[in-house]
Amino acid sequence: MHVLVADDERDLVWALRRCLCDEGYRVSCAHDGVEALALIRQLQPDLVILDVVMPGMNGFDVCHRVRQDTSVAHIPIMFLTVRDAIADRVYGLDSGSDDYMTKPFDLREIKARVRALYRRKQATCSQEQEDTEQDTVLSLPPLSLNLRTHRLQIDERVVQLTETEFNLLHHLMGHPDELFTSEQLLKQVWDYPWGTGDPSLVRWHIRNLRAKIEPDPAQPVFLRTIPRQGYFLAVQTMS
Repeated sequence: MHVLVADDERDLVWALRRCLCDEGYRVSCAHDGVEALALIRQLQPDLVILDVVMPGMNGFDVCHRVRQDTSVAHIPIMFLTVRDAIADRVYGLDSGSDDYMTKPFDLREIKARVRALYRRKQATCSQEQEDTEQDTVLSLPPLSLNLRTHRLQIDERVVQLTETEFNLLHHLMGHPDELFTSEQLLKQVWDYPWGTGDPSLVRWHIRNLRAKIEPDPAQPVFLRTIPRQGYFLAVQTMS
């Protein structure tokens, strides 16, 4: 696995590089946003760990440009930053990131999250290989999910999902009307070990997914919530 670490704190980059190399990963480094974007396009790593506040171009803008570039849009991105305000987390996830960790952090947790992101990517690639030989569409009318391209068709409208959004919707469409807690989704969809994932990640990804698929995200008819219990995909509304 090839990881790109982008952060202007050189001591932190050194520590992360040593930590991830000890896990057997190949690690490349960048120290500003412009360099990070260039290396993402040149090296096409398996995962990017991206600081938010960097010279040249901030991490949010880097992430946004990556998601607009079809050649690298599939690469998982994890933000690592001191900016822990709710608005920053929401903006980061809206930009297309897959995870968001705040500094200071425990190296054991970041290693666990990197492993989870890597397993998730491997599982997605394996599924896509199987899908080339099988029917590539999962359908629960009016939703039709292309398992190879990650595009969702809703009646006549087509939307492109990020890998994280795809994994979430794929799981829910495979278990219609089944209620899942945030902790269950973190484990079953994204393979986070118990206690290492942030439940608010699920809430933000549900929010972003609703913005793409619901007629009115404020009054969801597909992705439903039962307060303090969890989320489910309501098939009785799909007629």
